[in-house]
Amino acid sequence: MHCIVMLFVTTIVGYGFANAQSYSLQQAQEYAVKNSINSANAKLDVDLARAKKNETTGIGLPQISGSFDLKDYLELPTQLLPGDFMPGGVKGTFIPVQFGTKYNSTMGINVSQLLFSSDYLVGLQASKTYMDLSKKAETNTKIETMTSVAKAYYGVLVAKERFKLLDANIERLEKMLNEMNAMFKSGYIEKIDVDRVEVNYNNLLVEKEKTQRLINLSEALLKFQMGIDINQNIELSDSLGTFVNNLNEQNVGKINPSSRIEYSLLETQNKLNELDLKRNRLSYLPNLAAYGSFSKQAQRAEFDIFDPSLKWYPISLIGITLNVPIFDGLQKNYKIEQAKISLLKSKNTLDQLQKSINLEVNNATTSYTNAIATLKYQKKNIDLAERVYNTTKIKYDQGVGSNLEVINAQASYREALVNYYAAIYDALVSKTDLDKALGNIK
Repeated sequence: MHCIVMLFVTTIVGYGFANAQSYSLQQAQEYAVKNSINSANAKLDVDLARAKKNETTGIGLPQISGSFDLKDYLELPTQLLPGDFMPGGVKGTFIPVQFGTKYNSTMGINVSQLLFSSDYLVGLQASKTYMDLSKKAETNTKIETMTSVAKAYYGVLVAKERFKLLDANIERLEKMLNEMNAMFKSGYIEKIDVDRVEVNYNNLLVEKEKTQRLINLSEALLKFQMGIDINQNIELSDSLGTFVNNLNEQNVGKINPSSRIEYSLLETQNKLNELDLKRNRLSYLPNLAAYGSFSKQAQRAEFDIFDPSLKWYPISLIGITLNVPIFDGLQKNYKIEQAKISLLKSKNTLDQLQKSINLEVNNATTSYTNAIATLKYQKKNIDLAERVYNTTKIKYDQGVGSNLEVINAQASYREALVNYYAAIYDALVSKTDLDKALGNIK
């Protein structure tokens, strides 16, 4: 029975791992760019901008509409003719008469074509610029997504390494606890010596449970950033050591703000403000449009509008409309003034962003340099703590040291490892922030 249960558990576990998708950091970032909600919305914004651009383009194309109108006069319209219009009529009086037929129908086609409009020409330029702005916003979303996925990926790797560390420490302390229990039963040590080790052992078990929950939380965050169902199993194919080996000090030269997508976004927004100013300045120009109307009219005393044997009377015309603005209460003047102010503000913001980028790069460089230095010191501390622990353990095994010294040395070694992995995470995050600040994440 025991064998059957073990076989069942092994099968289930194996099935779970077999269905877990494996991702490298690059694959995780690529998946997130294609599937995360933010990326999906950014793509939709590009589609929306494309639709608006096509809508604006359509304004300059011929506008064609058809119409059909049917009237049934319950009472024919009355017209008043002068009294002296008829023989024997009295001047100064009016004679009411009714003209027309009970049923009237008109059907036709109306065509119009915009010939010149400054609003349309500038609007066409603005729609193309807005399209460019949406594409750059999509790129910005991609960079933010890749950055968030990288940090979450590092978080999972570090948490798993800490879990392995705790497992190794628990195994080591468990072995020591078993040895001391045997020595206590043989009367070589006191119960308090065993209790000290057991307290540390229990603390490690609690910390292991917390770390397991941290791994689950870190994986959930990674899945969220990637746009994966939180219940889906995933595996990380990249090792922490691979990223640690790529950590090295960087010499940052002169910063080029245009390499940052945020700067490019603001430049495009600035261009939109320039086009808005141009549009308002050109609003004093006249608008010119051509139009034409082609229709037929039927007049019937009976409801036989669609009788093919009866005649429809054609009506057709073409024309041109010229609309010249003369005075609008200085509205255009104030709109131009507002557009100038908006343009000045966007230029100031662009200048401020350039300074902010330089400051961000300096801060990121300093943080990364400090993180690398801390990582080096923490690596040295591990070597020292391990050497102290090994020496203390040898002394204890030879009967010239106390178990308290071993416990303290073991705790110091564990703390050094925890600090080391924390330093690794800080260095990896600092490296990601620096790459983002330099515009290296594309």
